Amino acid sequence: MDRNIDRRRVMKTAGAMALVAAAGAVRSEQAFAQQVPWSSGTESPKLKAPANACDCHMHIYDAKYPTDPKATLKPADALVADYKLLQKRIGASRNVVVTPSTYGTDNRVTLDAIAQIGPTARGVAVVDATVTDAELKRLNGLGIRGIRFNLVQAGATTAEMIEPLSRRVNDLGWHIQIHMKGEQIAGIEDLLLRVPSPIVFDHLGRLAQPNALDNPGFKTISKLIDKGRTWVKLSGAYVDTKVGPPTYSDTVAVARAYIKAAPERMVWASDWPHPTEKDKPRSDAHAHPGAEPGHALRLPGVAVITQRREFHDCL
Repeated sequence: MDRNIDRRRVMKTAGAMALVAAAGAVRSEQAFAQQVPWSSGTESPKLKAPANACDCHMHIYDAKYPTDPKATLKPADALVADYKLLQKRIGASRNVVVTPSTYGTDNRVTLDAIAQIGPTARGVAVVDATVTDAELKRLNGLGIRGIRFNLVQAGATTAEMIEPLSRRVNDLGWHIQIHMKGEQIAGIEDLLLRVPSPIVFDHLGRLAQPNALDNPGFKTISKLIDKGRTWVKLSGAYVDTKVGPPTYSDTVAVARAYIKAAPERMVWASDWPHPTEKDKPRSDAHAHPGAEPGHALRLPGVAVITQRREFHDCL
């Protein structure tokens, strides 16, 4: 009789422990599968990001700041608290906030985001030829380390501004960031070859598919890479793909070509919250072969490259 009672006690205790373990597993699974605003994925990457890994291009949108009248992209709010959920999921600890075209030359949304995130964040601003030296110095003190020329969503900047502004920000140790399509890049090759500041190209250089490696922009970017002062963001694989998910094999091939040329000057970025995309990708988190690899963190070496300091010490 006593043995039967003891057996029942053991079974009851074991059952309770199993329920506790199961509840813990559910909580663990829920923590692992985390929904992030503006991303359709929930899983964490299977490839673990290295210490100090940096997301080199993302945006913040906040309705408390007015949009530029000429803006064509006007997404809903994508706030710092939202982005921190993505940062936690992908394992990055540093980030670069880029002023989006939505705000023209008003950089308050970016400066606000840098202040909220703290010393692990830096920023890329948008300015035009009217910017004063005093304003550039103020932006530098607030964490800005580059300026962006977006001639895809045209409005605030022009190609004519690139060279004179490059000279001015070079004195601050900044870079210029170029968001132009491959053909546009090739069209200003001579200008880009003579600018004094380092250059960073957005989103794989925006090379049209198919046959992107035959695009004249790829040849221009390759020349600039050979000079040793040009970086390329392995990001936005969905922007120019013809193949699309789940492989993005055409734009992944472009990323591989850049990595082969100069792995030490390739940087990864999520492009969160993916403002050009109606259907938000899962690829800001996926980082392993066989999953949806919309961004090149899945490619050999890139996860390590994100922690290097060559990208201007601004990361």
